[in-house]
Amino acid sequence: GMYVFLHAVKGTPFETPDQGKARLLTHWEQLDYGVQFTSSRKFFTISPIILYFLTSFYTKYDPTHFILNTTSLLTVLIPKLPQLHGVRIFGINKY
Repeated sequence: GMYVFLHAVKGTPFETPDQGKARLLTHWEQLDYGVQFTSSRKFFTISPIILYFLTSFYTKYDPTHFILNTTSLLTVLIPKLPQLHGVRIFGINKY
């Protein structure tokens, strides 16, 4: 859910005074006006990591669950990297 909400959905749910600039940006790119390493961005980055550790512990590091959890963690964390701000891989979500 976090990936879809923060990295796949573009635009804003309400009218903004930016004259349409936000309609091409995801919610993650709009967060704190694109400034990196703010407290809210750190929270959204640390939350999936904590959930990953908790699920790994409670599934007793079962290999199947471990691979699924690691894959889901990477799909949420990699788009949050500052190097990928505004980047559309393979043109996905370009428009």
